Amino acid sequence: MHIAMWSGPRNISTAMMYSFAARGDCAAWDEPFYAPYLHASGISHPMGDKIIAAHETDPERVAQDIANPKDTGLDHFYMKHMALHMLPDFPLDWAENCVNVHMIRHPARVAVSYAAKREKPSLDDIAFRQQAEIYEKFPGPIIDSHDFREDPKAMLQKLCAMIGLPWRESMLHWEAGPKPYDGIWASHWYGAVHTSTGFGEPEADLPVLEPDMAALADAAMPYYDMLKANKI
Repeated sequence: MHIAMWSGPRNISTAMMYSFAARGDCAAWDEPFYAPYLHASGISHPMGDKIIAAHETDPERVAQDIANPKDTGLDHFYMKHMALHMLPDFPLDWAENCVNVHMIRHPARVAVSYAAKREKPSLDDIAFRQQAEIYEKFPGPIIDSHDFREDPKAMLQKLCAMIGLPWRESMLHWEAGPKPYDGIWASHWYGAVHTSTGFGEPEADLPVLEPDMAALADAAMPYYDMLKANKI
């Protein structure tokens, strides 16, 4: 099974990748289109030059590698994708042969978390619009991080049943620290999850936002609400 897990940044996407890899039967690929996105867009991101130097930058080659992955000896292939990385001219037909799953998080939480890592995020940076567009093309189960962190085991069991993947208890835990399948950007973005050995506690109340972050969250809400209406 090829699983394409879509989200925007500052979701539970890295923890979810660690969860599926912890099954023992699932290879993982961390944000395959990140380097092509940076190379094609010219946008400035932390470690941008290092990311471009270390990873494949041709989106066509990445798409080919997704469609024809190397034999890992494992039964399943899990891909963590950021919706914002899929620029309009990037190939997306490979997703037709994947089980597509979508993760969402309240825009207020995303805005605050993203701004702590990169200043002055825009609506495109937090990817709600792009994810809504991808969902319309490739619908699938939608997981809201708030619900998920209330009961990770129950949500994972439900998701596995929906996509036809046998549940494994090992999905709830992993060893702390970096993983061999992390992208080179992990040293900047993955600090918190590298200290974890499982999913975090339930989320607290929504943060109080400064005016600029409140405006960003408000702009993302229509897309979030549309996706949330279809959550599992």
